[in-house]
Amino acid sequence: MHKPNITMACVVHCKNKFLFVEEFEYGKMTLNQPAGHLEENETIIEGAKRELFEETGINAEMNKLIKIYQWHAPRSNTDYLRFVFSVELEEWQEIQPLDSDINGGLWLTIDEFEHYINQTGQCARNPLVIEAIKDYLKGDFYPLELLSIFK
Repeated sequence: MHKPNITMACVVHCKNKFLFVEEFEYGKMTLNQPAGHLEENETIIEGAKRELFEETGINAEMNKLIKIYQWHAPRSNTDYLRFVFSVELEEWQEIQPLDSDINGGLWLTIDEFEHYINQTGQCARNPLVIEAIKDYLKGDFYPLELLSIFK
């Protein structure tokens, strides 16, 4: 039986900017949303909140579900189900990563993001990073109640 990796990501928005974390992968500095893998005995929303805190130091609630993406990563030959949530903040917060894989965080507009990833040695972590932002900007949201949790 095939079991895809389950990941959660947060599109964090504040004052027309989005929060990205910097990670070094495949020889490049990449931008990603705060994201990571679901751990044993946690809900998807708990996992998203944990990953946001570990990668940025920000403790915030998920507002809405943007989308669930299914993606096959050709480089690693891995399948993912990625649950992406929106997080709305009233003020920019300083990024203080607890995760040693995170280099830092940046608050960027879409244009600043595009400029960053087009520089030599830099890129987006995967195509879902920009897709989630586009869906956020289109207003594609679903209530968190769409996810039912049974224990």
